[in-house]
Amino acid sequence: MACYTAAALKGTLVTELPLLETTDLYCERDDRVLFSALNWRAVDGEIWQVAGVNGAGKTTLMRILAGLHGFFDGEVRWPRWLAQQQDPRQHFLYLGHKAGLRDELTPLENIRWWTSLHGDTVDDAKIFPALACLGLAGYETVPCAQLSAGQKRRVALSLLWIMNKVVWLLDEPFTALDADGVTLIENRLREHAANGGLVIYSSHHRFDDAVRHVRLALGEVEVA
Repeated sequence: MACYTAAALKGTLVTELPLLETTDLYCERDDRVLFSALNWRAVDGEIWQVAGVNGAGKTTLMRILAGLHGFFDGEVRWPRWLAQQQDPRQHFLYLGHKAGLRDELTPLENIRWWTSLHGDTVDDAKIFPALACLGLAGYETVPCAQLSAGQKRRVALSLLWIMNKVVWLLDEPFTALDADGVTLIENRLREHAANGGLVIYSSHHRFDDAVRHVRLALGEVEVA
């Protein structure tokens, strides 16, 4: 078992450390084991799919990784940032399985709000091209209540073009997207990994043979 204490890290190059490492991760819900003995190591440039049937615990695992769910046993570590004495969460972009929009706000206002929550100030000159890339040109100032489910999902996913985060934790990113939207996001995930980022997404959709997976099933896990 690796334990990344200050002593253990002495003399280790930060770039040699994994971004994510879990040890004997265990979680149950309503007296039902979702997963156990999850030992997993993820590094720069990888794309990981969290897979499994509905109710297998995909969203729970994503929330654990994002630091939003504390009811588990075992360890979740982000060694790269521990070595630098940084809070790993400042390097995450987490998008939940719901779009997470305020319907009374416009796409432009929602994005301003989201980025401010991360402590970032993003110029509108960066937001407009991102929305246009996702087919939302002309909708920037339309209340989100008037958008379709697919358009709302695209507003949320525009953060993949706007925010500069190393780790993307995406829960069901392909929900409500049409075929063109799915292809656009697939290519964006590949691009992020090629630039040294780490993508972890939950979905039934595996879009590339190079995508690795953590598969959850009846309390068992497969990491491959």
